[in-house]
Amino acid sequence: MLYTYDYTGATASHESAARRYWRFVKMTLTRCVRSKTFVFDGRQYRYLYHFYNKTWKNERGIEIPIFRELLLRHQGKRILEVGNVLAHYFPIHHDVVDKYEVAPGVINQDIVEFVPPRKYDLIVSISTLEHVGWDEQPQEPAKLLQAIDHLRETCLAPSGTIMVSLPIGYNSYFDALLENGKTPFSTQRFLKRVSKKNYWVETDWESCRDVKYGRFLANAIVIGLIRP
Repeated sequence: MLYTYDYTGATASHESAARRYWRFVKMTLTRCVRSKTFVFDGRQYRYLYHFYNKTWKNERGIEIPIFRELLLRHQGKRILEVGNVLAHYFPIHHDVVDKYEVAPGVINQDIVEFVPPRKYDLIVSISTLEHVGWDEQPQEPAKLLQAIDHLRETCLAPSGTIMVSLPIGYNSYFDALLENGKTPFSTQRFLKRVSKKNYWVETDWESCRDVKYGRFLANAIVIGLIRP
């Protein structure tokens, strides 16, 4: 089955009309000459070509389709997103906690301090948790695990699911957890960029362990899952 969706209802860009036009032309031409799909966890998805953040150049091209399909499978459930990412690509109807990004409906609070009135059936986070404690002053690398523990114990319903993506090579503390088999995930899957054309394949940790983080983009990611 091929998972594909309409992303045209996303947040509008503040770019000029001319700049948006030329970006659209470039995006369309790129999409025409590149592979259209990738495979993750036995499912086939379409790469996302979107204006925001030039997804044809980075990991958003695969992250957004994967998480979009997950949200659709949880329609009608209580959903929390940590980090305001998905709203830039399509209309959302779930709660969002983001410590720094100010936007309508976004709860600006440190995730380790967030206590919801009701627990969530699904919690997602896209390339956000690697910043927790790592890009803060003073630096607290272990705050990443504190945040995940807090989500599981305080925010997640007893039968709920947490799914997150994190780049490899950005946060050395998290990379060490992967290397030593000490991540909090019950299941984890790896995706690696294999071409300058932004093609990705599912692989394993052994193939990703020495991958370097690029200039503002990942060359490999892990998608971690926590279930009861």
